[in-house]
Amino acid sequence: MDGQVWTQQELDERIFELYDEYCHGRIDRRTFLQRSAAVAGGLVMAQALLPRYAQAQTISFTDERIQARYVAYPSPGGNSGQMRGYLVQPKGNGPFPVVLVVHENRGLNPYIEDVARRCAVEGFLALAPDGLFPAGGYPGNDDDGRTLQAGLDQTKLRADMANSAKFLKAQALSSGKLGVTGFCWGGGTTNFLAATLGPDVRAAAPYYGAAPQPAAYRTSRRRC
Repeated sequence: MDGQVWTQQELDERIFELYDEYCHGRIDRRTFLQRSAAVAGGLVMAQALLPRYAQAQTISFTDERIQARYVAYPSPGGNSGQMRGYLVQPKGNGPFPVVLVVHENRGLNPYIEDVARRCAVEGFLALAPDGLFPAGGYPGNDDDGRTLQAGLDQTKLRADMANSAKFLKAQALSSGKLGVTGFCWGGGTTNFLAATLGPDVRAAAPYYGAAPQPAAYRTSRRRC
């Protein structure tokens, strides 16, 4: 411990700052826990912030209201020319509005698959692509996932996501109304797709993330 007396608000802010660094790949899990332990009472809070996907699941993959499966599809201009995603459809014959669910900077983890299932329960045909597919797929833990995603060509990774959106919109059960949502890196990608795909995207809900470069918006305007 560093001997400093922390108020609860200061403790909360410091641990959240460290967790933000960890989430964005600026420090690894070990460093996050070590620095949190240096703050009185911080280690307990830090461990509580780490994801526990099994306990957090809200919609089971066996839920009778949905049908879920993994699909493969072409991705020209992407990291390998092929992509894989988690496709979840509601019960019924459709057509359904469609939602692309874009993961964070760590690949298609169980949380993102759960979000896709939540969308399907609400009546959307949902696709959650795994940007790490060209690198062997989500490795089973977020730390290794961050490392793998950081090693990919980022321009080609965005192409993989754009191809995923087009693949989803073209599905036989699609109504042609495409929405995109994403988290962290996926939030920035949501913004990017809204700008570059123009009117092909009917709705976009980014859960924070970087804005696209101005050139992307100019492309979007030309297509409108």
